[in-house]
Amino acid sequence: MAPKNKIRIMPVLLVILPLWLVCSGAFALVKYFKKEKAVAIAEQQRFSQSVSSVSIADDLRKIITLIGERNTARPEKLSATASMIQGTLGPANTGYEVKTFASPSTAPIIQASLLSEKSDDAPIWVITSYDSPPGSRGAEKNATGLVASLAAAQALADSKPARPVHFIYLPHANDPDSPVLETAAMLREMIVKSPAPRAVLCVEAMGDAETLMLTSRDTEAVPATEFEGLGEVVGAEVACLGDDYDLASTLFEMDLPAIRIATRPTLLPDEEDDKIPFAPTLAASTGRLIALVKRLAK
Repeated sequence: MAPKNKIRIMPVLLVILPLWLVCSGAFALVKYFKKEKAVAIAEQQRFSQSVSSVSIADDLRKIITLIGERNTARPEKLSATASMIQGTLGPANTGYEVKTFASPSTAPIIQASLLSEKSDDAPIWVITSYDSPPGSRGAEKNATGLVASLAAAQALADSKPARPVHFIYLPHANDPDSPVLETAAMLREMIVKSPAPRAVLCVEAMGDAETLMLTSRDTEAVPATEFEGLGEVVGAEVACLGDDYDLASTLFEMDLPAIRIATRPTLLPDEEDDKIPFAPTLAASTGRLIALVKRLAK
């Protein structure tokens, strides 16, 4: 005959054991999701720490609010933006030797380069436009791309890449009334005179999300390994939506393996584009741009 104590313990165990399993499982799930959230926060902070949200916010305000619309209809604003780029990256601030080249208009093509010991290695080209469409302050076309590119150039100024990195700023890409194709052709001549490029990155629309969206009409131009963990690769038809134009597509038509780096598809023609984006979001996407350039420049 079983001891009475053992008989009494069995019902208790039958209640406690399932309850313990449920509670321990719930605890493990809570712990897992807390860990996942902590990892996500740490990842965001890791990419944000390489740039200053304060500086990002200040540059956005200068370009979108103080300068505003900048295109052939407002040549003085286009010139003001060019002066800002040269002043930001030049010897008195970041320390680059800034070069300017004549474009089809009075606004220059601007270049600031990180040189390497092996100058004949395949370079990285980071291309950014600094104009806006007519009647628009051009927040995502292309103030956010310009601010991200400037911050990336500043963050990488003291680095010693294994291959050259060229930051190029174009005065015409978003204004259909400007000499867009002529400017792109001049850029092409600059690129083909150098060794064949490792990558041609066209930076625009960087303020919509923290992760990057990479698109190219040349599937072999997509740096699959180097892009891992930085965002997603999508088809050019997804990025362009109803508008089949973007700078990367134009350069691709000129036989350059151009890649569009952004955080959203191109803007629709009637889409409002005057709102200043959230600076910490742009700082995080800029951190990912910097990480991509570093990986490609190895």
